[in-house]
Amino acid sequence: MPGEKQDQLLLLYLRLGAFLCFAGWAWVHFYWHAPYGVLLWHDNTFSFLQRFGITWEEFVGTGVGDGWVQKWSGRIGWLYLVCAILSLTARKVSRFQMIGLLCGSLLLVILTYAKFVKAQYQLPMFVEHGGQMLIPVLLVFALFFGIRHQMTVKAAMVAFIMTFAGHGAYAIGFWPTPSTFYAMTTVILHVEYQAAQIFLYIVGALDFVICVGIFIPSIRCASALYGAAWGLVTALARPAAGMSLSLNYWGADQFLHETILRAPHFLIPLYLFFLWQQSPSRSAPESTEGTGKPAITS
Repeated sequence: MPGEKQDQLLLLYLRLGAFLCFAGWAWVHFYWHAPYGVLLWHDNTFSFLQRFGITWEEFVGTGVGDGWVQKWSGRIGWLYLVCAILSLTARKVSRFQMIGLLCGSLLLVILTYAKFVKAQYQLPMFVEHGGQMLIPVLLVFALFFGIRHQMTVKAAMVAFIMTFAGHGAYAIGFWPTPSTFYAMTTVILHVEYQAAQIFLYIVGALDFVICVGIFIPSIRCASALYGAAWGLVTALARPAAGMSLSLNYWGADQFLHETILRAPHFLIPLYLFFLWQQSPSRSAPESTEGTGKPAITS
């Protein structure tokens, strides 16, 4: 049935979003260094580990990547890889798989908190990762409640708002705009600093416009579509600005994962766009099995 195929496609967006997010962060854990150091490189951490026989040499390491923090960062990468697989295989009948995805969401929250601390507690740093932190929860809601259930849709809207409000707060200058924003803008658009500043201010303002727009029926589809397009552009901006033929592997090992782990930034808006774009016959409230509550699609 066409309706069932549409629902499968909507679910696929969430599956891909969760899979790519986990896979991208798994690459960071295996190949680079996850940002846990800011939470763990403390005397208190070492004092605690001493109780288990961990020496100072084992804690800090004697070379690159062989300290306690680096080793455990790599091991945590396996958990991200497992969560990536669960994103593709999870079914409603398997509570174990859904619990695993929720645990994966907790891992993303901890990782985001580490980045938040590293950024000196700048609120947008935590908020703009809302899409990544919530994508596993969205997938679990879609499997358990239904792809069109109000819990799933509301959670997707929260993730949407967090992603673009956090990005907008940086771009518009409510918090110091990251230097990478200016660097990517000047390199890709071939403009000077002042032009890049104006551009970022405009797109930052639009970020807040679409956060409001998804609540207005007449423009919510357009807002979601813009969010999907802009989320994809900002994700691709990393490799577009950083990759070069002169680098080993063209710099793909350094920048490509930056796009992959940001997949929720454009796939969550894409899910909302196609959900809301359904014909009236498909967008009418539907009862959801086991809850008795209507889905919100219009």
